[in-house]
Amino acid sequence: VLSGGAKGPHKIQGIGAGFVPGVLKKELIDEIIRVKDDDAADMTRRLLREEGVFAGISSGAAAWAAARLLTAPEAEGKTAVIVFPDTGERYMSTGVFGS
Repeated sequence: VLSGGAKGPHKIQGIGAGFVPGVLKKELIDEIIRVKDDDAADMTRRLLREEGVFAGISSGAAAWAAARLLTAPEAEGKTAVIVFPDTGERYMSTGVFGS
């Protein structure tokens, strides 16, 4: 809903609750990046495989968006902080990490 689209089903738990919280200060948001379910899941697996970070699917979405931002020319030489809001433990039964 924050990105301007309608609420609907997706596979990124913890993101897109379908409402705008009353405490949200939209003026603090520079950009909202839409992340596809498959891109979030792929990045979640990459975080585990390549970095040893056992994160959840919303963390994979955050990492995917950050990677996209950090490849922009204006990001060169800049430092970024990415918040991973969840652990992969909750998603073991979802199949995101394989069978």
